[in-house]
Amino acid sequence: MCFAIYSTNLAYSRVYKPVLEQLGLTYPQYISIIALWEQDGQTVKGLGEKLFLEPSTMTPMLKRLEGMGYVRRERDSVDERNVHIFLTDAGRALREKGLGLSHITLKASGLPPEEFAALQKAVVRLRDNLAEAAKE
Repeated sequence: MCFAIYSTNLAYSRVYKPVLEQLGLTYPQYISIIALWEQDGQTVKGLGEKLFLEPSTMTPMLKRLEGMGYVRRERDSVDERNVHIFLTDAGRALREKGLGLSHITLKASGLPPEEFAALQKAVVRLRDNLAEAAKE
C-alpha cells in the first residue's frame, strides 16, 4: 500500500509538472495558494499543519511567494508570534490560470468522475487515520 501511494504521488506530480511550470510554481507553493483560496488569512503554523509541511519549509516558501507578489505576510496585532498569510490580487488571479489542473488530472486518471471522487475520499480518510495513529 505504501509503495502504491508513494509511486502514485510521483506519477501524479508528472501530470502536474507542465501546468505548474506554466504558473511558475512548485507543488508546495501551489497547494499553499489553494489552501489560501479556501481560507485566506491563515497563520503560518495553521497552514503548515494543514499541508503537512514543516515550519522550516513554510517560511522560505512563503517568502518566495511574497517575493513573487502572490501573498503578503502580516504579524498578528494581538500576538506577534503569529503571522497571517493573505493572498494578493495576483495570488487570487492564479486561480483562473490553475483551474484546468483538476480537469487534467481527472482525465489522466482514466477514472469516471464518481470513482475519482470516491477514491479521493478514501485516500483522505486513510491519510487522516494514519496521521491520528502517528500521534499515539
